[in-house]
Amino acid sequence: MRIMSFNTQHCLNYVERRIDFDVMARAIIDCDADVVGLNEMRGIGPDPEFEAQTERLAELTGMKYYYFAPALHMKEGLYGNALLSRIPIKSAKTIIIPDPVLKNGSRHYETRCILKAELEGGITLLVTHFGLNSDEQKNAVDTVLENLAKEKCILMGDFNVTPEGPVLLPIRAAMTDTADFFDEPKLSFPSDLPKAKIDYIFVSRDVAVKSADIPHIVASDHRPHTAEINL
Repeated sequence: MRIMSFNTQHCLNYVERRIDFDVMARAIIDCDADVVGLNEMRGIGPDPEFEAQTERLAELTGMKYYYFAPALHMKEGLYGNALLSRIPIKSAKTIIIPDPVLKNGSRHYETRCILKAELEGGITLLVTHFGLNSDEQKNAVDTVLENLAKEKCILMGDFNVTPEGPVLLPIRAAMTDTADFFDEPKLSFPSDLPKAKIDYIFVSRDVAVKSADIPHIVASDHRPHTAEINL
């Protein structure tokens, strides 16, 4: 089973700076993924640039099953995470990550969410996008831990934290980081000349990781993260 985590930056072509579904679809097709977790996806709204991006990518990639999980309901439209899958989705829901009560960070705050899906075969998928501030990230980790399945569980997304970040320690204690299977250190952001790794795929201990990669693909501002696993 091939997994892909991909922050699309609302399907913005990083080079040409325009919404480009074809280049995003090509990146997904080139990675030959069975399931794809997507971050920074738009949904339908009054603004003409807010359309059903998840459905568009599902159609272009031939991924039959999909789900969009909005974290933000803005005046322009919806914004959040999404899932594309070749495996039937039995159920899916949007779990809002609580905002910090007292916001002590210096960076932009934004409500985030976790897309939680149950696939055919007893597979649990969590797709998330952490905030920029440490208090947001702490709330995100707590919410992730509350929703992990003990078996056949996959967690992926843009965590906005580098691998040495202590906020990830509780997740590392519960799951395997597929980046441990890179053939060499790899970075994911920005896509043209990456300087940091902030995208992840974690799996439960009963999942065997065959390989993992961050391919040199410049479509959005993030390179995709992939992993091949045996359930």
